[in-house]
Amino acid sequence: MSETILVGEADDARLSDFRRLNDQAARRKLEGDEFFLSEGWVSIDRLLDSGHVFRSVLLSPSRVNRFRPFMERPELAGVPVYVAERDVMGDIVGFDLPRAVLVSAFRKPLWSVEQLAATSKRLIVLEALNDDENVGAIARAARAFDIDGMVLSPTCTDPYHRRTVRVSMGEILHMRVARASADGWPGALDTLHSHEFETWAMTPDPKAEDLWGADVPDRLAIMLGAEGPGLTRAVLDIACMRVRIPISGAVDSLNVGHAAAIAFAAVSRPRQ
Repeated sequence: MSETILVGEADDARLSDFRRLNDQAARRKLEGDEFFLSEGWVSIDRLLDSGHVFRSVLLSPSRVNRFRPFMERPELAGVPVYVAERDVMGDIVGFDLPRAVLVSAFRKPLWSVEQLAATSKRLIVLEALNDDENVGAIARAARAFDIDGMVLSPTCTDPYHRRTVRVSMGEILHMRVARASADGWPGALDTLHSHEFETWAMTPDPKAEDLWGADVPDRLAIMLGAEGPGLTRAVLDIACMRVRIPISGAVDSLNVGHAAAIAFAAVSRPRQ
């Protein structure tokens, strides 16, 4: 069983994984493709089951007793568990976080688009989403409706951002994720087509096919763009079909996370 390590100085080099949590650019540079952070009890439970390897843990004193059962798990053997008082914790992370439980873990390599296309029947494709919480909500819904994997455009936000992991309730850690290269977008969609995927571009366009009446193919990739701009013209043009969710004319649109969940539920419902 690991033992806790009390830290009294915010500039302790052993705590570098946990600095500047609200500075996304700094975090991306710090984490790179090496590690990510998870916070909250549910996310940590899912992290334990995901196969990602722990690097270190940072706790506030009020969280130590509840965390002790985790320390008995073999996944935590030899992993340093640091404990910092509230003021020190605030200096480390960059803001007041009085009841914190943060875990740093090594990232697994992302899948390739080809690998996902060859081994999946249901995919979600996200283009240029820059809201970490929306991506987390989509990942949670995708897991709930047995979506096999997630394909990200080159400009889509980091799928392992701390808020994404938290909002997904840790489900993003169990999601197979691929990111298309800058010179391979939107050509990555041709990879899906070559594996007999039909691609649906979700759009509020009233001329698009009604989701409720669309015939669901055996292999399907549902494509969503960022709130506001939506999918780019290039992606709309390459899609097999444009599909809309019929909503009240009194409302402009749905949140992209809600739209994703509705689309997943619609294509997963039992067929007659």
